[in-house]
Formats: sequence, structure tokens, C-alpha cells
Amino acid sequence: MKRLSPQNRQRLVAYAHIVLGCIIGGASYPLFMTPNNIAPGGLTGVGVILNYLFKVPVGTVSLVLNVPLFIIGYRSIGRVFAFRSLIATILFSLCIDLLPLKPMTLDPLLGTLFGGVMLGVGLGMILRGGATTGGSDMIARMVHRHFTHISVGAFLFAIDFAVVVSAGFVVGTTAALYALINIYISARVVDTVTIGFGGNKACFIMSASWEKITSRLLEQMNRGVTQLKARGAYTQNERPVILCVVSRQEVMEVKRIVKEEDEAAFMFISDAHEALGEGFKGLDED
Repeated sequence: MKRLSPQNRQRLVAYAHIVLGCIIGGASYPLFMTPNNIAPGGLTGVGVILNYLFKVPVGTVSLVLNVPLFIIGYRSIGRVFAFRSLIATILFSLCIDLLPLKPMTLDPLLGTLFGGVMLGVGLGMILRGGATTGGSDMIARMVHRHFTHISVGAFLFAIDFAVVVSAGFVVGTTAALYALINIYISARVVDTVTIGFGGNKACFIMSASWEKITSRLLEQMNRGVTQLKARGAYTQNERPVILCVVSRQEVMEVKRIVKEEDEAAFMFISDAHEALGEGFKGLDED
């Protein structure tokens, strides 16, 4: 059996992300959002509002509104991204309408929370596959080309805000408030899926015993260490800052080493959302 080339393997993984993301994100509507009339912004949010008024399928409305936008604006986002996004949009819309799923809850709060998480996971996976499902994103990009002084993010916020306000007038203010919560949750989950869970930590260490600390991190922990050139603003003394990325479980060991070598050291630790390369996940993994 012929092995796939790295390029074809990456392409296959990307489309697998898109398909799975569409299924998960699309399922969030019949399971949680549509039964509770939650309109989470964008053109699918418009579909939820029209479903509430006229009982038309949410996915069909989204598809009818989205496809012409992709045809008009594909040049502004590139052919590959536009093609993948068109596939994602069609599949996402079909999943919303055709997945044979019954509502899991008619409690608006539960629908908001769980629907937001599922939608965020689905959209995040679609983004990792190099696509998007949002016609509102396309509108924002096209409008930005004519009004460059206003960012794409500002247009997206305006569109989502308009949809939520419309839901407030049509469905009720309570539904609009739930929609705002849903948008926030899904956005945070999208960030987590696309950026990572922050399981690794980046340790920055400033110490007069930097040589000993570096040696122990290299030998005892078998972790790579980078020395960043730095100068103290008060003393004007040049001294390297040690940077070492470790797993969450190894942080205490780093602290112990630093404390043993220099109790007067200064150290701060931040999340490294995704560590790629030697000792961590490979650069070609997804």
C-alpha cells in the first residue's frame, strides 16, 4: 500500500477536522440551541430567529444566505480557504437540519451552556482544518476592503450584536441574554481548541546563579534551555534570562531547583498553549 505524502496526509487531517467539526457543531443546534430559541450571532443566528417565526429549517436558511456570499467574496480569502469553507458551510448546514437528534433539554440555561461548548468545539475543529462556516465573516471581510479603517473584528461584533438585538425583539430579552452567554462560551472554547489547553508552562528565571540552574535543568530534567540576553534597568548589569518550557507536572521540580540554587531568584511562569518540537508534540502533528 502506497504511503501518503506529508502534504496529502496534512490535507486528509484537515478535511477530517472539518467533517468532525461540522458534525459536532451542527449537532449543537437540534440538541440545545434551536429548541431553546438561542440565536448565537451570525447567519445561523438569523436562521434560529426565522425558525422561531416561520418554522423554517435553520440549516437551510444559513445555507441560502451563505453560499452566495462565498461565491461573491471568494477572491478576498483565497481559493483554497474559500473551497474548504464552502464545503464546511454546506456540510454544517446539512448537519443542523438532517441529523436525527432530539432536544436533550428544554432548559434555556443548560441549552446555552452545553450548546455553546459543543458549538465552540465544532467551530474550533473547522478552523483547525483551515476553513470557516461564517457568512458573517465573509461579509466583514468584504466590507473591510471598502472601509479599511474599521477592523474585521469590529464588523463581526456589529453583525453578531445586530442578530442578538433582533432576537431580543423577536424572541424576547431573556433569549437575547442567553445568546450573549452562548457567544462568549463558544468563543472561549474555539480559542481553547485552536490554541490549546495550556498544559505546558514557560518558565522565565532571572538569577545570579543562572549557570548552575541552567546546568541542572539540562542534566536533571532533560529539557531544552534558552538564555535570553537581558540587562537590569536599575543595575545596568547584563545577565541572561533563562527560558525553559516544561509540562505542568514538571513545574514544581523547576521551582525546587531554582530555590535550591538561589532563593533570591526572580521567576515567573506563563501558559505555553501549544509546545511543538523536540520533547513535545511534533511540528507535523495536529
